Amino acid sequence: MIGITIRHLRYFDALARHGHFGRAAEACAISQPALSLQMKELEEMLGAPLIERGGRQIRLTLLGRAFAERARDIVRAVDELDDLARAATSPFAGRLRIGVIPTAAPYLLPGVIKRLAQCFPDLDLRPREAVTQKLIEELTEGRLDTAIVALPVSEPSLEEYELFEEEFVLVRHPEEAGRPAPNPEMLREMRLLLLEEGHCFRDQALAFCGLAGKGANELMEGSSLSTLVQMVAAGIGVTLIPQMAVEVESRSAAVSVTRLSAPRPKRRIGMVWRRTNPLGPQLLRIAETVRDAGEGVAGKGMAAG
Repeated sequence: MIGITIRHLRYFDALARHGHFGRAAEACAISQPALSLQMKELEEMLGAPLIERGGRQIRLTLLGRAFAERARDIVRAVDELDDLARAATSPFAGRLRIGVIPTAAPYLLPGVIKRLAQCFPDLDLRPREAVTQKLIEELTEGRLDTAIVALPVSEPSLEEYELFEEEFVLVRHPEEAGRPAPNPEMLREMRLLLLEEGHCFRDQALAFCGLAGKGANELMEGSSLSTLVQMVAAGIGVTLIPQMAVEVESRSAAVSVTRLSAPRPKRRIGMVWRRTNPLGPQLLRIAETVRDAGEGVAGKGMAAG
């Protein structure tokens, strides 16, 4: 067992997470035969099988499941040693793996990337777009340094920093421009277009309309805010979008954008990172920079329609 290396552990961790040799090999940037060879070598050093082979998917043995938990802890600890060294550098430099939810990424990232490049020229930014649940999972497992999500995430192991607050706005067909904004009760009777399950913005919209945990009337779903807005332009229904999306989405579709009546639905956007991350002070500086860039984006493009 003396010959086990951090590379073996990284490869096995990827295989345990993906449950598939091809996807794990792609994540590790190596060939599938090379990954298979590394796993066989690891099993030989341990003297016991870690993987049940057969078919496209793989299963971990009882030892494999226990080994995966320890391997993940070790890989994370090694990564934090690297973070500890990076924390000693000034100004902040090196790789920064940052996750962003899909309902913010297209509208927030361009300005954030530009501002971070100006303030931290030696930063190697690695953005990743995914739904909140996936980002939190990757963050807690050490595969991300920080993430921009809707708050609160209510995860005790994570530090939360609020960036800004923004309203939801109603998007309707242009023929409805100038009509009074419907209240939540009226929205429940309309054909409401929402994002697919897994998006926190969907849950927030359902909660505002009083439809949380229920099936919406003639509910239709889309994979992105852009898709929803295009569907509205085609006369299929109405939707809610965050204010930061208005400027971009209203350029590509003929729609009417209206502020809702008080109390208006809002969301809080923030940055989160592991409390144990040695880069905490640097991430706080990053968050402050992101906040300055994001506040302008969240307030753009809104005009009552």
